[in-house]
Amino acid sequence: MTDSNSSLPDPQPVTESPGVAAYFIVLDIAAGAAAEEAVRAFLGNAAGLRRSVGQRLAGRDLKLVVGIGSEAWDRLFGSPRPAHLHPFKELRGDKHHAPSTPGDLLLHIRARTEDMCFELATQIMQALGSAVQPVDEVHGFRYFDARSMIGFVDGTENPEGGEAFDATVIGEEDAAFAGGSYVIVQKYLHNMQAWNSLSTEEQERVIGRTKHDDIEMADDVKPANSHVALNVVEDADGNELAILRANMPFANPSRGEFGTYFIAYANDPAVTELMLTNMFIGRPPGNYDRLLDFSTAMTGTLFFVPSQAMLEALADGNPVVAEHATPAPETVPSRDGTLSIGSLKGQPQLESLPAPPLEA
Repeated sequence: MTDSNSSLPDPQPVTESPGVAAYFIVLDIAAGAAAEEAVRAFLGNAAGLRRSVGQRLAGRDLKLVVGIGSEAWDRLFGSPRPAHLHPFKELRGDKHHAPSTPGDLLLHIRARTEDMCFELATQIMQALGSAVQPVDEVHGFRYFDARSMIGFVDGTENPEGGEAFDATVIGEEDAAFAGGSYVIVQKYLHNMQAWNSLSTEEQERVIGRTKHDDIEMADDVKPANSHVALNVVEDADGNELAILRANMPFANPSRGEFGTYFIAYANDPAVTELMLTNMFIGRPPGNYDRLLDFSTAMTGTLFFVPSQAMLEALADGNPVVAEHATPAPETVPSRDGTLSIGSLKGQPQLESLPAPPLEA
C-alpha cells in the first residue's frame, strides 16, 4: 500500500498472486425477496467463511474476492452506486466478437491447493442454497512457470507492490466507494490444433514475446497486431495505464477444451475496456489482436468489488445511504418533566422554557 492511500478502507485481496489453483464462479440471484436477503447475509459473512476454511491449513494461502454485478447492485442496494459500475460492454469487430453475458455475483477463490478452493466453494454454495443459480464455473491451475495453454508466460507486465494497489483500488475519486475495485472476466477457448500448426517463430510474432525466455520483442520488430502491442493502453498524455491480471489456464483434455480465464482488476473499468477495444476492434480499427484468430471469447461480465468493510456492511443494505442519512431528532426531557422534541444531543436548551417553581 502506498502512503498516499494509507487512509483508504482495506480492499479485498485483489492484488494477491493468482495462486496455484483457482475457482471462478459466476452466479445469478434467484427471484424473490428471500433470495435477496440470503445473498445480503452471505456478503456479510463471506470473510468469516473464508477464515473458517482457511484456518484448517493456514499455509495454503486461501483467498476470496466477491464481486457484484450492475443489475444485482441495483436490485439489492439501489442508489447511490459505484461510479463506473455497468454491464459489460459487448464488442463487435470486423472479425471477432466479445459477448456480454449474465452474472450477478463473482466468486474468485484461489489457494496453493485445489482442495481449499473446493472446500470454500462448497461452504459458500451451501450458505447461499437456492438463493442463487449457476451461470459459469471454471477451475484454473498454474501451468508450469505461469504458462498459458498456448505455452507463453502470462501476466509478465503486471504491476507490483504500491503500483498494483494504485492501479486497482478506488481512491478519493469515488470517495463513497473508496477501497473498492472493478473486475472484468472473460472465458476464452483456444483452437489448439490451429495454434500448434504455427512454427514457434510465428507464434512469437502473434504474441510479441519470445516463447522460451519470455522476452518482449523490440518495437521495430514486434508486429503492430501482436497481443503485446495492443495490450498497452495510455492516457491522453501518453502515460501507460495499468491493470492487474490474475489469469489462469483451464482444460478438459477428454473434450478437447483448452482455455484461459481472463480476469482483470482495475480502479476504473475503462482502462480494461480500452485494452479490449484495441484487441477486438483494432488500433487503428481493423488492426485487431491476431491472437483472437486462435482464441474465442465465450463470456464477458463486469463486477464491482467492495472494500472488505463495505462487503460486510452490505448485509444490512447500502452502507453509503446510512452514512449520509440525516439523524432523527432526539427527545430530551424538558425542565417541566415533559419530553421536548427537536433538541439534539450536545445542543443548548432553549432558555424560554418555564423555570421550575421555587421551593417554599
